[in-house]
Amino acid sequence: MKLALRILLPLLIVGGAWWTAKWFIDNQPEPPRRPARVSVTKVEATRVKPEDYQVILETRGAVRPRTTTTLFPEVSGRIVDISPSFREGGFFEKGDALLKIDPINYETAVVIQESAVAEAQRLVDEEKVRAQQAIDNWKRLGKEGEPSDLVKRVPQLAEANARLRAAQAELERAKVDLKRTELKAPYAGRILEQNVDIGQFVSSGSQLGRAYAIDYVEVRLPLTNRQLAFVDLPEQFRGEAETTEDAEGPPVRFTAQIGRDTATWTGRVVRVDGAIDQMSRQLFVVAQVEDPYSRKADAASSQAPPMKIGLFVDAEVAGKKLENVFVLPRSAVRVGGEVILIDEENRIRRQKVEPLWSDRDKMVIDSENSGLKAGDVVCLTPLAFPANGALVSPTIDGVTPTTELTDGTEKGKGGKGKGDGKKGKGKGEKGDSPEKT
Repeated sequence: MKLALRILLPLLIVGGAWWTAKWFIDNQPEPPRRPARVSVTKVEATRVKPEDYQVILETRGAVRPRTTTTLFPEVSGRIVDISPSFREGGFFEKGDALLKIDPINYETAVVIQESAVAEAQRLVDEEKVRAQQAIDNWKRLGKEGEPSDLVKRVPQLAEANARLRAAQAELERAKVDLKRTELKAPYAGRILEQNVDIGQFVSSGSQLGRAYAIDYVEVRLPLTNRQLAFVDLPEQFRGEAETTEDAEGPPVRFTAQIGRDTATWTGRVVRVDGAIDQMSRQLFVVAQVEDPYSRKADAASSQAPPMKIGLFVDAEVAGKKLENVFVLPRSAVRVGGEVILIDEENRIRRQKVEPLWSDRDKMVIDSENSGLKAGDVVCLTPLAFPANGALVSPTIDGVTPTTELTDGTEKGKGGKGKGDGKKGKGKGEKGDSPEKT
């Protein structure tokens, strides 16, 4: 008996302790569980709406003068005077005397020809007197009929008149040569090259220098075939005006980096090349910038520096205005022409679109045949591997939604909750809240 008690008593104590521990374990209160959160990506988004967009064509080119002239003397002689403006970079006005050739020989030629004219005029006067005397003699002798031309000295008078005209022509040529001893500017411009100086002998046809006009400059700009479809160029065809002087081309904005500053000028396309360039397969248009040196009174307040010849400039040509289109940042359109749409449940969907126009920053999409419609939310944040149906947390046009997302439900909407669903204080009875794990 004592032996059995000694064996059973420890077993009873151990068994009771085990059952007591099991009861406490099975009946302990379960700690409250929060719904499992799903990791979502925060993205920036925008709600698209139709708008008008001004197409800007980006190109570039070098500044060139509208007219370049090589200066030649029309007479020979030694240079006796040079204008201070006749230096490389010097400015001059139309009609300014740039240099002067020794005029002494040409002044002498004028005096000689004046004498020749006076002599020829004397001979004409003498022949007129002789002719009148011959007619009077014919009448005094009582001869009948009209005297012949020889009697009236008509041939001699014609010869004298011809000599007078020749002498007068030689005088005019001598006077013109005298004027040509001064080389005058054909337009307002600037000296590009100076090849002669004072004291140097020059002959007719020798190169004195080069100059260019400064009333306006031109920039030759290349446009691709794609760009040509989005710009109206000043061209006339058969049945229209023969010249393009009155045709107004699109405006152009020019920029160039000069030191630390960015200089800006404005101009306008004035004409188009007659053929597409065979090397680049591009069409060149010519833009014109008025008064590049701000010499006019109304341009005195201009802050733009001179638009120098040879300067390489970037150009923005105003193209057509596209109406009723969607404008997105270029980064919003993925490779292959896809955009990421966000539906009302904040799930993404990939949508194929056909861009109508694009530049460095913007992508323009047709609002009628693109797969997008007004009010669609487009993701702006680049996503590496976007899967249809993936959940995101969007900030739409700077506004962040206040709802907190879980594994497909909003907090406080589990089951048939009673209470404030927005704050998640309802108790789910038989809802679809997440199962316990």
